[in-house]
Amino acid sequence: MDSNAVDFVSEGINFVGRTFDNNGIQGKIALQGFSPNEPYTITATVIGNYKYVKYQKEPYYCSQNINKLTPRRIFTTWNDKVAYFCATSIYKFVSQYDGQQGGYKLTDIKKHKIYLPMCKDKNIDFAFMENFIAELEAERLAELEAYLEAAGLKDTELTEAEEKAWQAVQDENMKWGEFKLGSLFTKLDLRSNLDKLDKKYDVSTVQNEEFSLPLVNAKDGNNGIMFYGRDADWDSAEMTIDIVANGAVATGNVYPQPHKTGVMWDAYLIKPNFLANAELLQFFSTTIYKTIKPKFSYEYKAVWNRVSQESILLPVTDSGEIDFAFMENFISAVQKQVVRGVAEYSERKMAAYREVVGTYA
Repeated sequence: MDSNAVDFVSEGINFVGRTFDNNGIQGKIALQGFSPNEPYTITATVIGNYKYVKYQKEPYYCSQNINKLTPRRIFTTWNDKVAYFCATSIYKFVSQYDGQQGGYKLTDIKKHKIYLPMCKDKNIDFAFMENFIAELEAERLAELEAYLEAAGLKDTELTEAEEKAWQAVQDENMKWGEFKLGSLFTKLDLRSNLDKLDKKYDVSTVQNEEFSLPLVNAKDGNNGIMFYGRDADWDSAEMTIDIVANGAVATGNVYPQPHKTGVMWDAYLIKPNFLANAELLQFFSTTIYKTIKPKFSYEYKAVWNRVSQESILLPVTDSGEIDFAFMENFISAVQKQVVRGVAEYSERKMAAYREVVGTYA
């Protein structure tokens, strides 16, 4: 189905597109005149600058140029962990075509060989795969627990101001005002310092000591960061918002960039005309995204001279001024609610891990 020609609804069937976020699910659509794809299958995108492989656990429709991979009978065990193990191997194949709009042929992926662990009797070792993925999950969850502790995010109790903000958004009498983006933000002209010297620059796909500066581009996911560059090679700015101007899927994506960030191409940074912090960037990024994403596309670029004319709704005080304090408290409340959910999820997954390890020990 053409993702530009579907109507999204609040409740319905998952619609999987060529995107990284939310397991590839762009939204929900109504039941069509034909049945959706079966759940517990793998989706692999074919075209686009970046290719994604996802495991779908619910029925779904999908956009054009996506393959659905269904396990054959050789898989006597098929569950989340076995699927994730296979999906990682499949991703190694499709990612070979990253960086080009075109993709692979169906015959290419059919002929591609993946490697699976085997038992001594020459059968696939499903128990190993399940145990291996469970151990990886436990390792990541342990890292997450340590991060939450170190970052001081363990406290999920809302303050009085946060609770008030959390409840206020549900009040139909809450006051909102309309503001033009061009009056709130200024587009920055950031370039490579080496471009100015007519020299070639190097970048890295991995952040390290030498290549430490995040560089944004037409990226879908990973907060818009595509590469990392040397700090001395690029103009940069902090406390900005990143807007993707041109991309097959990413056009109109909006990301908060509180840290020092540079720009490659097909994206730009806008600087608030007010004193900003990370919480305010989160609030504005979400609001801007919901406003511009449906209006712009690969054919209709989200360039600043168009985006700057768009208006967004913001909470206001009784005097009509933008209520920055409310936005900060609301985002802080959202973060605490999310962290609380993550902590509960972590506890459930760790319990499941101990059960799996006990079963296959």
